[in-house]
Amino acid sequence: MGIQPDLICMGMALVDSIIKGFDPEPISASGYRAASSTLSVGGEAVNEAMAAAKLGTKTGILCALGEDAAGDMVLSALSRCGVDTSLVLRGEDHATPVTTMFVKDDGTRKSITNGSHRYNFHPERYLDRFTSARAIILGSLFRAPFDDPQIILAVLKAAKEAGLLVVADTKLPNFRVLSLDDLKEALPYVDYITPNEDEAKYFTGKTEPFEMADVFLSYGIKNVVIKLGSKGCYFKNASEAFALPPMPIKAVDATGAGDNFVAGLTCELLRGAAPKDALLFANACGAICTTAVGASTALKDRQQVLEMLKSL
Repeated sequence: MGIQPDLICMGMALVDSIIKGFDPEPISASGYRAASSTLSVGGEAVNEAMAAAKLGTKTGILCALGEDAAGDMVLSALSRCGVDTSLVLRGEDHATPVTTMFVKDDGTRKSITNGSHRYNFHPERYLDRFTSARAIILGSLFRAPFDDPQIILAVLKAAKEAGLLVVADTKLPNFRVLSLDDLKEALPYVDYITPNEDEAKYFTGKTEPFEMADVFLSYGIKNVVIKLGSKGCYFKNASEAFALPPMPIKAVDATGAGDNFVAGLTCELLRGAAPKDALLFANACGAICTTAVGASTALKDRQQVLEMLKSL
């Protein structure tokens, strides 16, 4: 590796085609209009790695890209942010996934995936390449490559045996459906899990954050963070529980906000911050992300986040 990363992000890498202000009324037999259309690199692992590098953490990424223009775009963006890309896997047997995102005026969005999002590379074959880090983030538990219980178990077990901090973000299943029970052997290796509210409802069957957290804790996960979007976040572990309000900010595009949140949380934990302080910082990272279109546009550096927190 060019650097020795403290943090390695693992998971999906892709390009987002972001369509803002889509007008469903056609202007011709086959034509529609939108306020804007932009291309942005994305995928949970990419978003988190770029945010963490901007925040001053030595960061690497383990992901898979095709030998195509979309893959070149992702690799270039990672390099510009200072992310170590020596673990990036590239091949001609699959295309780099491209996601179409429809973003509403309030920043909420819906996405369209395709078959290339199924591509499941094998991070468990590279255990010796990431266990020298201090922490890993699984960018998308329940999505490829972390939609295979044996892959998840191998990666998490190796990470914890090496003494790493393990943070697992989540996604709703798409091509392969798993439940918490399917991962019951692996989940005790997770230090922090960070589902959003919809994901937490789906996996736990509960509607209140404290109830959701209790279900995750019952599987042996050490710390649970429920991302509540415009309502802030909720934290619970065996000894404490608290809710934090959202940042007072006007959202433009929520794409990648959760990923920036997770990156901020992990970076501050690596700096030795207590959970509440790390989550305050994470809240600010997520809020900053929503002030511009694209997952990696608005966040610049750690000082920007500290200044936001000082202004409160």
